[in-house]
Order: sequence, then structure tokens, then C-alpha cells
Amino acid sequence: MSLVKKTLTSKVENIEDSQEMSVLDLPELVLECILEKLPPASLCQMAGVCRSLRERCVSDHLWERHMKLKWGSVIGQAAYREWKWHVASKGNVGTLGHGKQRSLMRLVSLRWPFSWMRTKVDANNSIKQPSFLPPDSFMTWYLALETGNFWFPAQVYNRENGHVGFMLSCYDAELSYDPHTDTFQARYPPHGRRAVAVEHDIPWERLRAPPVDTLPHDLHISDCLYGLHPGDHVEIQWRRNKEFPYGWWYGVVGHLELCDGNENYCHCHSSDTVMLEFNQYTPDSRWRRTAISRKDHREEGNEADGFYGGIRKIKSDTEISLWKSLWPSDVLD
Repeated sequence: MSLVKKTLTSKVENIEDSQEMSVLDLPELVLECILEKLPPASLCQMAGVCRSLRERCVSDHLWERHMKLKWGSVIGQAAYREWKWHVASKGNVGTLGHGKQRSLMRLVSLRWPFSWMRTKVDANNSIKQPSFLPPDSFMTWYLALETGNFWFPAQVYNRENGHVGFMLSCYDAELSYDPHTDTFQARYPPHGRRAVAVEHDIPWERLRAPPVDTLPHDLHISDCLYGLHPGDHVEIQWRRNKEFPYGWWYGVVGHLELCDGNENYCHCHSSDTVMLEFNQYTPDSRWRRTAISRKDHREEGNEADGFYGGIRKIKSDTEISLWKSLWPSDVLD
């Protein structure tokens, strides 16, 4: 066989081999299993191979899983509503302004290089959303979060870098992710004469999705009061005055003044009064204990000591452990 013939034969065999090795020739279930195991960056790169793979790689069921894995601990119902409102108000992502749209695509491409996400510019010099990426898809939402272009509502433990006035509390804020540092920036809403407070470099472990669907200025309706016993862990709303938003503060249910704590004789659980203790404060601190009514508890307090709002019982050992991990190194006054 001549050298030319051998070369041609080798090329034909290589082509046949490459056709036989095409990932699209795999059974559908096998291909789906492979795509499900790919991280977000690899999914984006795989989407640039061809149109058929692109349609599979932008599928909601793949990106919903990645949303839950990375963002599930900080994204709640409030953030989902904010995203739906954002999409509805913009019409689609392609209606974003030049700077914001270009910034989104530039940041994504720097983090995950792939050419198929390049935007198109029409005759009116308007930036168009790629047609394969629906504006309300999980992939679009994931990328908006990943690049920090979407600010979402969540809650921050020990706000403002653990300021002594906020120890063992959790406050609502607007959050934006920084992919370069893997931390967050928070904007706390203004209240009274105080302007918007901004905090940088917040780690993941100081964030959570709101456990109840209650707005920062609304009183949470307590449904656990008659089930509270001494030793139970709770969070209670508290605010300095009526203009402030509520924060959630960690405490435990204590014994009443006349109870010695002996469990054989304790009847605190049957009393109409519940004693809450905040043991991060000194025993003589005015913030150490407060009493609330089981029967008609609403907002209680005054301008000097602040106002106590709704209560939620903490049932999760994980939540309790998290609160304890935030315990201040020194007792507070």
C-alpha cells in the first residue's frame, strides 16, 4: 500500500472514530447523567460545542440543582419574589442598559470563558439577550447572582462586622456577591436619621435565608407561645424604636422569678408569662431578661428599652449550633 493511500485511509479511520465517539451518540439517559455531574463552568463550556448540547445545557432542571447547592442557604422566598419582579419589570435581560449588560457578560466570560455568550447589537445599538437563554431561567438567575449583578434580600448575623450593639442578632439586608473574594456586600436599610449602612467582605457563614416570610418592619405572628418550656431556644424580634426595622435576637426560655429551676416542681410552662433570657449580657444588665405574655402578646416595650415583637422557636440543632458559634468572647453590658 502506498504512503498516500495509507495516509488517506488513516484520515478516514480517524473521522469514523471521531464520529463513533460523539457524545450525542450516547443514550439519552447516559448523556443526562453526564450533564448532571458537570459543574456550572463546565456546563457553560459544553453549551458552546453545538446547538443540540446548548439546548440541553441551559435546561432549568440542571441549573435548579446548582442553585440549591450553592445558593440554597441564602436564597429564600423573598429573594425569589425579588428576582421575578426584576425579570417582569425589565421585560427581559436584554433590556438592561449598555453598562450593566456588558458588565454581566464581561464578568461571566472572565470567570468562565466561552464565546457563545457574546451579546448582539442591533441597528439601534441596543444590546440583545441571546435567544437561547430565557430571561426567567435558572441559568440566567444563577449567572446574575454569580457575577454580583443581582442584589437579593437575605439576613446577616452580627451585622456591621460584629458591632457590639448587634451581637447575637440577625438583620435583613440587600446582598451582592463578589466572585473574586467569595464574600458578600450588604446594604442595610436606613432608619430614623441614620443613612444606609454598607458592610463588605461578609463570609457565607454569616448569612441565611429568612426563616419566616415577615418583612423587616412587620410584626411576626407568633404561633409557638403555648409550646415554650424553660430551656427552649428562641429568636425574638426587637427594635430600638418604631422607626427601626426589627432584627432577630437569640435567647432561651428561662424560669420565672419564683421558680427555683427544679424540673420536678417547675410549672413555668403552664404560666401565662414567659421569661426570656439573653445570657450574652451580664446578670445585672437591663437586656438580660424580659417577660412576655402567652395570651395576648403583641409588640411590647418602650422608647428606653426598645420594643420586643414576635417569637419563633428554634427547633433545628444546626441553627442552635450556629448561634452558639457566634457567641461573643466577652460578656456584654
